[in-house]
Order: sequence, then structure tokens, then C-alpha cells
Amino acid sequence: MKAAIIHAAKDLRIEDIEAETAGPGQLEIRIRAGGICGSDLHYYNHGGFGDVRIREPMILGHEVAGTIAALGSGVSNFAVGDRVAISPSRPCNTCEYCLKGLQNHCLNMRFYGSAMPMPHIQGAFRETLVAEAWQCHKVADNVSFGEAAMAEPLAVTLHAVSRAGSLLGKRVLVSGCGPIGALCIVAARAHGAREIVVTDVMDDVLPYAEAVGANRVINVAQKPEDLAAYADGKGKFDVMFEASGNARALATGLQTLAPRGILVQLGLGGEVGLPQNMVVSKEIDIRGSFRFHREYGLAVDLLNQGRIDVKPLISGTYPLADAVAAFDAASDRSKSMKVQLAFG
Repeated sequence: MKAAIIHAAKDLRIEDIEAETAGPGQLEIRIRAGGICGSDLHYYNHGGFGDVRIREPMILGHEVAGTIAALGSGVSNFAVGDRVAISPSRPCNTCEYCLKGLQNHCLNMRFYGSAMPMPHIQGAFRETLVAEAWQCHKVADNVSFGEAAMAEPLAVTLHAVSRAGSLLGKRVLVSGCGPIGALCIVAARAHGAREIVVTDVMDDVLPYAEAVGANRVINVAQKPEDLAAYADGKGKFDVMFEASGNARALATGLQTLAPRGILVQLGLGGEVGLPQNMVVSKEIDIRGSFRFHREYGLAVDLLNQGRIDVKPLISGTYPLADAVAAFDAASDRSKSMKVQLAFG
């Protein structure tokens, strides 16, 4: 079978690899759609991120969905032909954090397409994937494979919402409108947010925010005063989802949070300074949000039930053979939101 394998920055190849066979408790899945994530782009454009570098060829990808082609022994709740979304999160379920119900902090996590350990954890951008049955969630016939592949980034934002607490009737600021920021809008709207304001520094991405439920969009590079107005009276927002990883976005967003407001940090960046006096005087809670676990099943359920719509965020689909073009398109924020690969 063929797979998308990264060898070094800007060296992505479609190569033949040997197919695997489903063992006990496993499923063999023909992958039909896969979304290109920010981490995939870091490997493609820079050979890694931070101290994490590609040290051997690695299959990319972890946002995937497909059709079951074969069942391993002992699998009884799936059938050949079932459409499934596959969670890339494979915690050990034996370490101290897994036993506390914090599987997203697993000490022995095997997350598809990760160069953190050596040997690397191979990813899911391949024509056939063997996965544990417990990773797989059935997808309704009315949900496309492209939509189903969006379950993974949606789960990231559902976890962020859980970190924020109740959003019912709350005023929400989303800073950064990449795929995760845009899906924060979807997740916040599904959880009862009263008003959602979204900021970015590019006009091209803001229509996506409006398409999935933002009440207002602001280009803070062109009109910073529009966001600054929300800082009046000690701030107007109850919750801020910071998805840009930008230090300036963090600082200006904190000014608009109301006393006892909650900042949920999703975006990854370098070291940033915090306005400690403001955090103290307004009693702001700062909470990180990392990956997900149980939220993946919820994401699939919401898609199956038609309670959310992620179709407006899928901006392009390329065949596996054109993976390089797909990665180049996904790297251009002025032209793309979520770019996906089609398999088979």
C-alpha cells in the first residue's frame, strides 16, 4: 500500500510500504479521508517543532476516517463495511495519569504521526490502517468521510470547552482563526455561548468564522481599537480561547476578560510574559488545554446527530498522489482552512 512519508523538511514522499493484518481485538480500515494538522505542517515545513525533530522516515497524519475491511478475532461490535472515525490517541491505560482518568497526559502515549519518541510513532496517512477496535467510532451514513475526519480537531476544542467550564450564556472571545480557533467557535456555540467574538490578523480566514457561528469578527492588525473597546469597565468577556500562540494576542485578550474571567490556552508558542498585575487584580484563571480523550466519541456523536456543521471549514481535498500540493496549500493561510487528503 502507499503512504505519505516525511523524510526531512520539504521532503514528503508517497511510498510503498507493507500492509498489516488485523490481530485480536483490531480492525483493518481502508482510509478514505485524512486532514492535515498543524503538527503535520511543522514536520513538513520545518522538520519538526521545538526540540522535536524528524530523525527517521515517518508516516504523517492523525485525523482520519475510513471503512472497515477486515475484523481481527474477538471483535463483535463492528462489521466489515462499517464507516468509522479513528481516534489517534492510544494511551497505555496503566500509568499513574491514565489510572486517574487523565489519559491525555499518558506517560506512554502512542499518538499517530509523532516524532517525540524514538523510534517515531508512525502516522495514519496510509491506504490501510490497523487500529484497535476501541479507537474506532461508527460514523452515520449522512456524514461524509471528510466531516468524520474532522472529529479529531473538534475533540481538541471540546476538551478546551470542558476546561473552561459552563459556557451557557457566556460571552466568549476566540483569538486566532485557524482550524482550531474556528472549531472553538463550533464547540462554544454547541455548549450555549451567548456571544462569540473572533479575532485574527488576516481578513481571509474571518469569513470561515462567520460561517460557523461567530457573532462578530475583528481583524486586529487593521482595527485593534475594535477589540480594545471590549476592555472598558474592566473587560466584557467571560471566557477567552487563545488559539494563536501569539504573545500579543494573549496580552490584549487578557485586557478584555472580565473579573474572574477564564483564559484557556490552546495555541502553542514560545516563552511569553504575563501582565501579572492584571491577572491578580482581575482574579483571572489561566488554564491550559492539551489534546483530548473521552471527547473524541462526543465529537463523532455530535457529527452523527447533525448538531454541528464542520463542512464550511473544509477548504480543499487532494488525492494522496498530490500530497505535496495539499501540504503547500495547507501552509498558505490566505487560501486554506482545513485541507484534506482523499484515499482510494
